[in-house]
Amino acid sequence: MSHMDCLDPVRKALLDDLDEGFAELFAAHRGLVFTTALRLSGRWADAEDLTAEAFLRAYRALAGYDRDRIAGLQPRAWLMTILMNLWRNCARTRSRKPPPDLRGVPVETADPRESVEGTAARHETGDELQALLGRLPAEQRAAVVLRHVVDLPVSEIATVLKIPQGTVKSHISRGLKRLRALGGAQ
Repeated sequence: MSHMDCLDPVRKALLDDLDEGFAELFAAHRGLVFTTALRLSGRWADAEDLTAEAFLRAYRALAGYDRDRIAGLQPRAWLMTILMNLWRNCARTRSRKPPPDLRGVPVETADPRESVEGTAARHETGDELQALLGRLPAEQRAAVVLRHVVDLPVSEIATVLKIPQGTVKSHISRGLKRLRALGGAQ
């Protein structure tokens, strides 16, 4: 069995042909990246922007990687790292600028591919969850989203957030405790 046989289909496709492999990478992870971006940012439009920019940066990075680096890539954790860096940079930039005047602008637009029932259900639970997540400190929100939305293991979250595993566990624990307290207070 060769080294290539051990690779997951996405990495194998990336090694065979970058453009076709990237299409597979995008198809395999776009929902996860978007959901994570939405839970982190709290706004549909921001999540779309973050997702697009994360995949653009991923493609540019892959174009410069050698075969060994692509073969050793953990696509999900790697994409989450790119997304987290973008989210942090956007949050930092946003905190330096005055907020735009959004009077009369809808908070979120519906996904035209989604059914009315799906939109209603997403709003009921999604809005409540988003409101609660938005009340967490950024480091707890990121850890909780990566663990319970993205379902990354603690070791990968530590890599993505660039913090020790014990700190990740602490952020998750404190975040969940705070979410329970906030959820009960509503």
